Amino acid sequence: MSTEPETRLRASLADIPGLAGYSGPVERLGGLTNLVFRVGDACVRLPGAGTEEYINRTHEAEAAHAAARAGVSPEVIHANPENGIMATRFIEGARTMTPEGFRADIGAVRRAGEAFRRLHSSGARFPFTFELFSMIDDYLRILSTKDVALPEGYHDVVAEAQTVRVALARNPAKLVACHCDPLCENFLDTGDRIFIVDWEYSGMNDPMWDLGDLSVEAGFDAEQDRALMQAYCGGEPDASDQARMVIYKAMCDLLWTLWGLIQLANGNPADDFRAYADGRFARCRSLMATAQFSDSLKTLQTA
Repeated sequence: MSTEPETRLRASLADIPGLAGYSGPVERLGGLTNLVFRVGDACVRLPGAGTEEYINRTHEAEAAHAAARAGVSPEVIHANPENGIMATRFIEGARTMTPEGFRADIGAVRRAGEAFRRLHSSGARFPFTFELFSMIDDYLRILSTKDVALPEGYHDVVAEAQTVRVALARNPAKLVACHCDPLCENFLDTGDRIFIVDWEYSGMNDPMWDLGDLSVEAGFDAEQDRALMQAYCGGEPDASDQARMVIYKAMCDLLWTLWGLIQLANGNPADDFRAYADGRFARCRSLMATAQFSDSLKTLQTA
């Protein structure tokens, strides 16, 4: 018997080139906010409820096409910004990464760094600019209309982070095409190279955001951070890059705390988003209290 998500999927196939009339088996894949399926040699994504509040599907489609041209993402078969349905070529033989998978395979960590370098140096231009503090303001505005409480002290930490905002503005990085949401499960590893999927939050950004965010998502230790940075830089990173990478490890948790609360408000059943948000906020505060964070901030303030 078909489930409701599968029924919804099959109804959507009529508008996808090459999949209209498909009656073969489908396989439900991962996804925290969306419904994702393997359909033959394609991967089909149906948008999650409420995502239209904070995802621009036109921007996402343009970024996915550009990333595919850069060789870091699967070919886009179909993208409809009006309903958010997207189909891409399925990467046969690739494993979907997890935090445990990354931590057990230093080679995969290096391949992720190489994929980021390929993306960031591709010259691709994404239509959206990922502006951390503007997005925090936007998410807070969305949450002001919801019946969900912020973690205690959240606004105090945002105020404290204004020193980060000033330091980053004082030592700005050249903005490049970035993924901006490097959840481990968005990486597909063939063993020779890594493909990156899910371009919902992508935009022009400081490249160190991608590396810092992946480090947090995967729970990297100092050795794995070093391998990621060395693979990305082709050697030792300079002090400014290293400092920004550390700072973004805290700042991504500050932002994604709010994202988790929006999922909670929207009734997303994929995870315990109260625990998700509270855990990310606690980790943010913990890192911001370390000497490593303080030293990184000083590096940018004195550059």
